[in-house]
Formats: sequence, structure tokens, C-alpha cells
Amino acid sequence: MRRGLMHTIAWSLATGAAVTLSWWGVHTVMSGTVYDPPRALPLAGDDGGGSGPLSSSTHRPEPTPKDEPSKSPDEGREPTKSPDPTKPSRSRTNTPEPPPPTRSGTGAVKGYNTEGGRVVLDIGDDSATLVSATPAAGWSVQTWKQDKWIRVEFTGGAAKVSVFCTWHDTAPRVDINKY
Repeated sequence: MRRGLMHTIAWSLATGAAVTLSWWGVHTVMSGTVYDPPRALPLAGDDGGGSGPLSSSTHRPEPTPKDEPSKSPDEGREPTKSPDPTKPSRSRTNTPEPPPPTRSGTGAVKGYNTEGGRVVLDIGDDSATLVSATPAAGWSVQTWKQDKWIRVEFTGGAAKVSVFCTWHDTAPRVDINKY
């Protein structure tokens, strides 16, 4: 009986020490964290050229007084400092912009509704691009893309629907097969 009581006390002390150590570690890490609501970033075209800094939910920009007289560009400028590695960078290089879509021809966005779901393709004169593939309820979707064709297959149980777009040596053509 006494041996069991000693084991229980030892277990309780070890568990209490582990919980205390874990709480202290988490508290230390989380105490420096500020929970600000996320803010929307401006779009590239909103600021008239996209050269301004981006905002971050972890860094608030300093307020600018509205009553201050305007200064010349060189007046009041601080000397350039090297970046602090502990602070998040606010440069545009941290927010990669997607490359512009490449198309041959004019392109027309066309949707194809099937039993398994909906496929939307951007079809140009000599190529095509998959815009979206959305499965219907109870169906799953899988896509394959190559240089001269795109295949979208919807699977629901034993039924399969395939949307196949090819443009090898011809204008893009879409075939829909159910099997």
C-alpha cells in the first residue's frame, strides 16, 4: 500500500512539473505575440504605381499628422539604415505577384456542365488554359495538364465523366465522355 502511494505521489509531482514547464515555455513564446485582426493589403493598382510599402497585421504603420506642412523630398529624410533581421520586411519582394496569363490568340472563357461537375476553360486560337474544375456533390475531380492537352475527370462511385481539351496541330477542341 505504501509503495503504491509513493508511486502516485511521484507520478503527480512529475506530471505537475511537466505541465508547469510546458505552460512556462508556451507563455514565454506567446507573451510577445500581438493578436491584431488581419488587414486587407492594397491591390497593386490601387496606389498609382504600386511602389508604396505593404501593410502587415503584425506591424502597424506610424500615424502621420495631417496638420504638418508639406516638405520637399530631401527635407527631413532619415539616412538609409540596414534592415533589421528581427523585424518583418515590408518590401514588395515578400508578396510575389502572379505572372500575367500567357495566351495565344484572343481567348474565350467557356464553361462545360457535366453530370460530374463544371469545367471552365479559357480557349484561345491555338491553346487552352484550365480556369476551374468544380465537382458536383458526391463527385471528386482530378486534372492533368500537358503542352497540347488538358484532361479533367470527375469520379462519382463507379461513374466517370471526362472532359478532354486538345489542340495539337488544330484549334482547341473539347470532348466530353461518360463511362
